[in-house]
Amino acid sequence: MKISQYSAVTVALLFGSVPMFAQKGDAAKGKEVFDQCTVCHNSDSTERKMGPGLKGLFKKAKLDSTGKPVNDANVAGKIDEGGNGMPAYKDVLTADDKANLMAYLKTL
Repeated sequence: MKISQYSAVTVALLFGSVPMFAQKGDAAKGKEVFDQCTVCHNSDSTERKMGPGLKGLFKKAKLDSTGKPVNDANVAGKIDEGGNGMPAYKDVLTADDKANLMAYLKTL
């Protein structure tokens, strides 16, 4: 079987690393991580600050900033890479912080 036939999670498990978006997070801890995001993002509305309001993020069809489908991989990529004025958090947040943040974003 070729490596391309394995899912990202299977490959990650084989090589000892699980992608951040595949980890189960703690939404309460993710809310604490999100505190640093509130400068630019609302969590309780879709009203724009510097960045888009994130209420209902995972109920949307597409990300406001990129037009890509809203899914774990695309949201995680936006958090990691930033862009359009948003800083990259790839090297700022731990894998646990990112998993917790993703769990919180899914509650909005």
